[in-house]
Amino acid sequence: MVQVEQLSTRRPAVSVDELLAGFVPSPRFGEVSFDSYRPDPAQPSQSQAVTMLREFAQGAAKKPAGGLRKFFGGKAKNAGGGGRAGIYLDGGFGVGKTHLLSSLWHEVEGPKAIGTFVEYTNLVGALSFRKTVEALSAYKLVCIDEFELDDPGDTVLMSRLMRELADAGVKLAATSNTLPGSLGDGRFAAVDFQREIQVLADQFEILHIDGEDFRHRGLPTPPEPIANSDLDARMRQDFAGRTVAVDDFSVLVDHLAGVHPSRYRQLLNGVDAVVWRNVHTITEQSVALRFVVLADRLYDKDVPILASGAPLDQLFTPEMMTGGYQKKYFRAVSRLTALAREAQEASVRTPAV
Repeated sequence: MVQVEQLSTRRPAVSVDELLAGFVPSPRFGEVSFDSYRPDPAQPSQSQAVTMLREFAQGAAKKPAGGLRKFFGGKAKNAGGGGRAGIYLDGGFGVGKTHLLSSLWHEVEGPKAIGTFVEYTNLVGALSFRKTVEALSAYKLVCIDEFELDDPGDTVLMSRLMRELADAGVKLAATSNTLPGSLGDGRFAAVDFQREIQVLADQFEILHIDGEDFRHRGLPTPPEPIANSDLDARMRQDFAGRTVAVDDFSVLVDHLAGVHPSRYRQLLNGVDAVVWRNVHTITEQSVALRFVVLADRLYDKDVPILASGAPLDQLFTPEMMTGGYQKKYFRAVSRLTALAREAQEASVRTPAV
């Protein structure tokens, strides 16, 4: 028996306290550690990153006084001694940056926070900039996953927030993705990051992590879409005893416009899997960017996907996949593909009834 619901009928209300309480690792990374990270022997930068992050964690354990002011007299030699205000992980999609960032969070005793760039901008919108600074300044460590470089306004906002937190002695850690055309050189994201955060950038240790996207090893394309006539049977076979959100893709996409992205995590509360009928290519940029946030929250909660219609690698237009927001769209396709594979693997493991 499957409990069927619809995301397109949900309108969650989220308090400020709930937003603050949500700055912990997602369930997917709730129990990871440096020991559970598996560096690729062919990519020495991955092992080096683990070593440097362990050392950085030791420096973050004690919150120094003075923050950035103590650094203007000279540049720290390395991140290991805890001298720098922050550490920045640069690299391609799926090389384990979020695993490493979450491991760092687990390694340091609180108070501490971890969330995506978008979640922090949503927090500022909910609390105000000054109250966000006041709330986070008491923390030892603030981790920002998927630092965005494609929205000048939000990037300047976050840069200012990070400068003020560093000035209060908070240790900072951030990740971002190099654009596909720049993989391997470690320059694009790092250079843009330094330009945008100005003075604070000099206090960051830049670590480039090489490697291929583990979500695409051996299977570069998403599973084939399922025929509409087969969706119900697959859902009842693969997700028996679970709660499944079943939506027409067009209706769901329209519904997301009326739900603030800060609430997408709560939108998925209690949902074990999703089924989308008649997936189609999204052609409007604003709609596509909202859907990227939903993809991130689905991936955070490890929610498998069954879908009919267009393949997931055709979710965004070719222009979007090569435009200014391409890193967001590549990340979304990568993550949705991983979730579709999980549903496919569940079907293989579950015998037909």
